[in-house]
Amino acid sequence: MAKAKKTAGTVIELFAGVGGFRLGLDKAGWETVWSNQWEPSTKVQHASMVYAKNFGKEGHSNEDIEVALDEYEAGRLEIPDADLIVGGFPCQDYSVAKTLNTSLGLAGKKGVLWWQIHRLVALKKPKFVFLENVDRLLKSPSTNRGRDFAVMLRTLADLGYHVEWRIVNAAEQGFPQRRIRVFIIGYRKDLGVPGDVLAKTFGVEDIQAESRFILEENPERISNDFNLGAKQSPFLNYGTFDGETVFTSKVSSPRPKTVKTLGDVLLSPSEVPEDYFVPESKVAEWKYLKGAKKIDRVSKSGFKYSYAEGSMAFPDLPENPSRTILTGEGGSTPSRFKHIIFQDGRYRRLTPVELERLNGFPDDWTRLGSDGQFIGDGRRAFFMGNALVVGVIEAVGKELAKSVIAD
Repeated sequence: MAKAKKTAGTVIELFAGVGGFRLGLDKAGWETVWSNQWEPSTKVQHASMVYAKNFGKEGHSNEDIEVALDEYEAGRLEIPDADLIVGGFPCQDYSVAKTLNTSLGLAGKKGVLWWQIHRLVALKKPKFVFLENVDRLLKSPSTNRGRDFAVMLRTLADLGYHVEWRIVNAAEQGFPQRRIRVFIIGYRKDLGVPGDVLAKTFGVEDIQAESRFILEENPERISNDFNLGAKQSPFLNYGTFDGETVFTSKVSSPRPKTVKTLGDVLLSPSEVPEDYFVPESKVAEWKYLKGAKKIDRVSKSGFKYSYAEGSMAFPDLPENPSRTILTGEGGSTPSRFKHIIFQDGRYRRLTPVELERLNGFPDDWTRLGSDGQFIGDGRRAFFMGNALVVGVIEAVGKELAKSVIAD
């Protein structure tokens, strides 16, 4: 009889999307035993359907996580124990897609989902917690720079976790996309592990600044008063929190041995559907939207002001890593933020397969749902705008596996 495959540990995946965390952790030797994906703003749950198509429906939940946890606590739903809880929790309230004065942070409709992560961690007490968000999280909201992150640190520590974080640009790790995210790992204190997985995974070089400060013990006071009125967040791109003192520093990573670029993921022109090529009549509009401009505007109150924006690359250069994929990448409408390349004498947009490759997903990962129906290209692009760079997760997962204490 064949021996059962030895795993690094078991995983619960929250806010699973189309499975970027799971793909990376699978490659690193972890086993996902339960997952949840629910998108409240859409009637058809396409992301969950793609997830179920690729991983199967067993152990996968497609309902509001708050409802699922209510059912679990009432004994009507089984959620297995796990060594690791992970989640790329919704980041709309911290995203650079919104200006700072409208970023709602933890008070926002989706920001409160942090408390569902907190709730499950309190119920399950996993060995580790591994989370991802946009880097804006470390300086949200605009009135209390870093408050939201401080609340998360405090409440994780109160559950018995030592916390480490690191802002990572995937391109600086050799991947073909300049995708910048903050990764957060909580280590249960009774395990006695060093708590330096992110430092080991990405390296620590050229420490340009560092500081330490005591973090208030009362989350409510943190929420009301932390860094009130300050212009800068005290949280730098790397740090740890032991439950009392925050240690934070500005560091860089060593240069990767190999660097992938946008050109490495491109299909040949013959493989690209004709509707991805930009008609000559639309090229000028694309160029205008990508260019620098200064526009006089009038606010609703009648205040006159000038709106200015800098130029963006037109076209995107294949010899560089790509810009960050945004959720609005799909569709043929000219846009400042969509990628445009020049190939075989013509301008064109990126296809869903190329977007999947930029995030490290297998080709056509998002092509079909669990019902066998095709997923529209615009929706597929949206998924990749929300997704993780799989290779980054794999690298962290492999290093984290070394911290697992055998039972």
